[in-house]
Amino acid sequence: MNEHGSWDEGLEEVFVDPKPKGDGSQRAHAKKGNGADHSIGEEPPVEFNPTPFTWRDPATFPRRQFIYGRHYIRQFLSATVAPGGVGKSSLSIVEAVAMAAGIDLLGVRPVKPLRVWYWNGEDPQEEIDRRVMAACLQFEVKRSDIEGRLFLDSGRDTELVIATQTKSGALIASPVEAALKKALKASEFDVMIVDPFVSAHRVGENDNMAVDAVAKTFGRIAGAANCAAELIHHVRKTGGAEITAEDGRGASALVAAARSVRVLNPMSKDEGERAGVGAEHRFYFRADTGKANLAPPSTKATWFRLGSVPLGNGSGGAIDDQDYVGVVTPWQWPDALEGVSTGDLRAVQAAVGKGRWRENAQAKDWAGVAVATVLKLDPKDKADKAKISDLGK
Repeated sequence: MNEHGSWDEGLEEVFVDPKPKGDGSQRAHAKKGNGADHSIGEEPPVEFNPTPFTWRDPATFPRRQFIYGRHYIRQFLSATVAPGGVGKSSLSIVEAVAMAAGIDLLGVRPVKPLRVWYWNGEDPQEEIDRRVMAACLQFEVKRSDIEGRLFLDSGRDTELVIATQTKSGALIASPVEAALKKALKASEFDVMIVDPFVSAHRVGENDNMAVDAVAKTFGRIAGAANCAAELIHHVRKTGGAEITAEDGRGASALVAAARSVRVLNPMSKDEGERAGVGAEHRFYFRADTGKANLAPPSTKATWFRLGSVPLGNGSGGAIDDQDYVGVVTPWQWPDALEGVSTGDLRAVQAAVGKGRWRENAQAKDWAGVAVATVLKLDPKDKADKAKISDLGK
């Protein structure tokens, strides 16, 4: 670098290897006129010029751009935290199809048909395609609804490693970051989904500083490309306890960096009995707000069911006659008032008014006994008891 702060005249270009090295890192090199390669080691001086605050009329601020519910937000990072096998990949795929088609599939209507890039670091391309086609079959989505707006890639074919661990900390692969920004901006993507987060980096999961650097890199990418970035993240073992945002595997820096975090929890056996689905409870899960920085947190859980969709791809297989793919569908917790008429409610009020009852469900003279008698419900059955309790609220 000369006295004017620019590179010497003999330096002709700066280049990067187009493919990541074995450890996933990419480094920039300077190429001099004699053809020799030299690592760039000298950095220009750093200066800060603090920006003075300028008073603005709040009414003139552009609105935050929530593009799918309150979870996918343009220019911001969001995350979904869930145990394995619950349905997080299927949920993100159905959401990707819904956003690309611009239609409501899971109770949320996208602001418009969106351009979505879904990258899966675990499954082969054909399996990802199977999942998308199963979702289209389930919801009767047509080819013309999504073609040209939905993009799918497998990490087995398209490697995405945003950072690697070094002795001195996380090394952000600047060429990869630049390439992602370029691709997202060039195709005007609205959403990028990375599933799972751990497949997109090579830093220590428990290193808060390293994970913070990686998460904020994805945040920068979202901001530069004017898109929403969603990271799917596994959880650590909790011994069957309820999952919270803090249960994300490894460092807490990812949750701290994301502006919207949702948590997926499988339906428990007890919940299954109360909901009347019994042993099939393992096919149901709910999404709760784990963190909401840019919108009021929702206090109501959103429930889903994981169904099985046949692809119709032949018969005579070794195990099944065709492939079956899990697809997430919306599900509502049973309404206590379903099937209860106004006359039934009046009869319940009359029955309760004739006796002396207690609110405690463990008491012999629990008011729910009167409700059960009128509506012909069994207070010993967990589903009926839940309905009786809900009616009393």
